[in-house]
Amino acid sequence: MQQKYLLKLLGFLTVFALIVTIIACNSSDEADQYEPVSPVVMDLTQVPYPKLSDYKFFEGDLKNLTPALGVLPYKPASSLFSDYAHKKRFVWMPKGTKATYNGDDKVLELPVGAAIIKNFYYDNVQPGNTVKIVETRLMIRKATGWIFANYVWNDEQTEAFFDLAGSYQDISWIENGETKNVTYRIPSDVQCITCHKTKQTINDVEETIYIPIGIKPQNLNFNYNYGAAEVKNQLTKWIEAGYLENNFTLPTEANSTVDYEDTSKPLDLRARSYVDINCAHCHTDNKHCDYRPMRFAFSQTGGTNGNTNMGVCVNTEDMQGFPSNLAKIVTPANTFKSMLYYRINTTEEAIRMPLHGRTLIHTEGVALMEQWINSLGPCQ
Repeated sequence: MQQKYLLKLLGFLTVFALIVTIIACNSSDEADQYEPVSPVVMDLTQVPYPKLSDYKFFEGDLKNLTPALGVLPYKPASSLFSDYAHKKRFVWMPKGTKATYNGDDKVLELPVGAAIIKNFYYDNVQPGNTVKIVETRLMIRKATGWIFANYVWNDEQTEAFFDLAGSYQDISWIENGETKNVTYRIPSDVQCITCHKTKQTINDVEETIYIPIGIKPQNLNFNYNYGAAEVKNQLTKWIEAGYLENNFTLPTEANSTVDYEDTSKPLDLRARSYVDINCAHCHTDNKHCDYRPMRFAFSQTGGTNGNTNMGVCVNTEDMQGFPSNLAKIVTPANTFKSMLYYRINTTEEAIRMPLHGRTLIHTEGVALMEQWINSLGPCQ
């Protein structure tokens, strides 16, 4: 009797073990096959959506800007001055798509369905000493090209709403112990177009298209802190994330821009990087101000013709309505006679440079360019 009981028990345990093994194997197989899916919603027939939250770029409280799966933060070496606003930038691409490399100084070719997300905010905003996100600018790649979608945040910082009409917000904040004030300008679609347009010829027909500005390999070729003890070259990170084809060599140091605020870097590299990010989107071939002699792209301001492209010793004969002392774009060691310095050091809307994107003088940027001008030797 006891023997029969033991045999039954042994059989039961064998069957039980087999069932557990099958379940474990199936669970393991399912785990191996499972791939997390980004929650981002990007229906190109419906965008731009009425609210920023509709895209699901961020998880948790929207104002925290915590990126959802597949939303990758990035940062250029130097940042376009925007009335001292801070920025948090992200990129998202549909699953299975990648950007392609077109050259160190060319914007990465992002796939259809991709989005570039740029948030503008201020710290220590008064009277509550809080963080205030003012706007989020999107560029979305459709089959027909890039479109703009601006989102203006509400006072409660719970949502941002689609608005391409352009508007102003008065902001007071404290930075480095100093109270600053600005009537911040949220751009209209026309102003977006001015900076992002470029001309190209297709089948002997010249067309105007819109492109991003900052996502060039030369601007991303440095380490970024992604958190969780991960510090990595951004281009390498894009490749590992499946967002960039691995078919090129990282830019050399000579072909990479620097942080113009980094005083440990050579002065000329800082000055070239400053005009590249702040001026080159207009002052380059086929851009808005290509009729002017300056060529401010970083790749065009080095080498033999570098100083000439920066405007050094270049006459201003065709520039009417300016003080007569401004005879050259840049007069070495003389800011009083330098058109470039004059135009970056004013807030007068008809004169200031850049044309859009700022209402304040960038004090630190002006000081950098003054230092660079005073370092130049005389015209020959």
